[in-house]
Amino acid sequence: MIRNPILPGFNPDPSICRVGEDYYIATSTFEWYPGVQIHHSRDLVNWTLVRRPLERASQLEMRGNPDSCGIWAPCLSYADGLFWLVYTDVKRFDGNFKDAHNYIVTSPTIEGEWSDPIYVNSSGFDPTLFHDDNGRKWFLNMQWNHRTESYGGAPKHPAFDGILMQEWDAKTKALKGPIKNIFAGSPLGLVEGPHLFKRNGWYYLTTAEGGTGYDHAVTMARSRTIDGSYEMHPQLHLITSKDHPKATLQRAGHGQYVETPDGQAYHTHLCGRPLPPNRRCTLGRETALQKCIWEDDWLYLAQGSMVPDVDVPAPIDVEPIEKAARLETHFDSDVLPMEFQWLRTPQPERIFSLSARPGHLRLFGRESIGSWFEQALVARRQEHHSFRAETVVDFSPETYQQVAGLTHYYNRHKFHAVVVTLHEKLGRVVTIFSCPGDFPHGRMSFPVSSGVALPDGPVHLAMDIRGNDLQFYWRAGGSNDSQELGPALDASVISDEGGRGEHGSFTGAFAGVFAFDTSGRAKPADFDSFAYEALKP
Repeated sequence: MIRNPILPGFNPDPSICRVGEDYYIATSTFEWYPGVQIHHSRDLVNWTLVRRPLERASQLEMRGNPDSCGIWAPCLSYADGLFWLVYTDVKRFDGNFKDAHNYIVTSPTIEGEWSDPIYVNSSGFDPTLFHDDNGRKWFLNMQWNHRTESYGGAPKHPAFDGILMQEWDAKTKALKGPIKNIFAGSPLGLVEGPHLFKRNGWYYLTTAEGGTGYDHAVTMARSRTIDGSYEMHPQLHLITSKDHPKATLQRAGHGQYVETPDGQAYHTHLCGRPLPPNRRCTLGRETALQKCIWEDDWLYLAQGSMVPDVDVPAPIDVEPIEKAARLETHFDSDVLPMEFQWLRTPQPERIFSLSARPGHLRLFGRESIGSWFEQALVARRQEHHSFRAETVVDFSPETYQQVAGLTHYYNRHKFHAVVVTLHEKLGRVVTIFSCPGDFPHGRMSFPVSSGVALPDGPVHLAMDIRGNDLQFYWRAGGSNDSQELGPALDASVISDEGGRGEHGSFTGAFAGVFAFDTSGRAKPADFDSFAYEALKP
């Protein structure tokens, strides 16, 4: 069986592509660098992260991008001996405007170097590129209308002004011909995330609708001609949990169709797994996969419902590979392990080094933990509702403006952190910073005030997240006994629904290490190790 979600943790907007017997899924990365995650599978059951292709300044520059902006909804395809990746770099979230710039990059292989981007347009986000069987290529994206009351955190249907289509000329590397609005969406509204495919003489258009929250859906329509008109699916929606609040996979929408080599039909979609009692999705938007069937040239879920299943029949009989419960990194390589990312900047050498002190990850204290520009934070996705993260930091601050530690992080106004810093009277201390969703101010609280004085030497920091609760721990030097620090904190605010609420942000939770130095002296902090361990709920 396929066990959903197939990509747990923050992996939204899945675009799937098959080449021979190899499947690839590209997902959104928003403000996290490098851009776009690509996973690979041979059986649709077991998936491995193999590439983040947007990895240099000429491809992606996100310093200054607000939270939940950056890379939205990539589309991955294969044609003419090349992989094609189209994506949006969104530069604004709040207010009426989005400033969404769309690009294309290509590569002959997934694992190889990808081209510099070709700019396409900025009329809206969620682009897709369709390669027709007659050799023509078509570029689609939703059109954003700023003349509405729609703004960040409160989307309104009139701003989602249909799906635009225009021909793409691969020789001139530019759009050509008329621009046509081919699809206005269903009455559910907020139409976005278009994908096209062709079967039995029909053009099928799937879109995402209903926003990123609990009304999300995959909507389907078809036409005999590529530019419409498109007739709606008999059910309107192919996949949705919007009327089934007790379903395990909620917020189901935004995905793409794929066929196996022997013609079996599947469809990806994003989803969320909320925790009671507040229905907050602490793992963000994840990727799932559903088996489908064809009836009267319409696609349906094979199990007969629009509500997605957790367990889905796989195309072949294969055993799932169990992942290790504990992953421990000692930073012995000169390459950052694949599971880690950082925020926004294409100049990672300014925020971290794996060679400055061999066997350590050195972070150079830059701007604050709330910065949108240059923040020294290296982290990995939270993939389990309950987990433990640990690190050992060697850090000797000279002022309270120099801070380093371990964080449970979502964005600038949703994070908890256990930190080492300096106090004027106590000397070096371990304390807690907490910003539990205070928007727009981003005000921190200090649950243990000035903190606890520390002896010299490295400090072991840890945090346990068990569902909605977070507990920090610390121990110093050669001690083997960890001590609790502060009260249990609300881990559920480190979620899409935390803080400003549904639609206010839509990425996911990370566990990681960070350092900042607001004095401007770039004080380094050395991290000897980082461990992530799944815990039983």
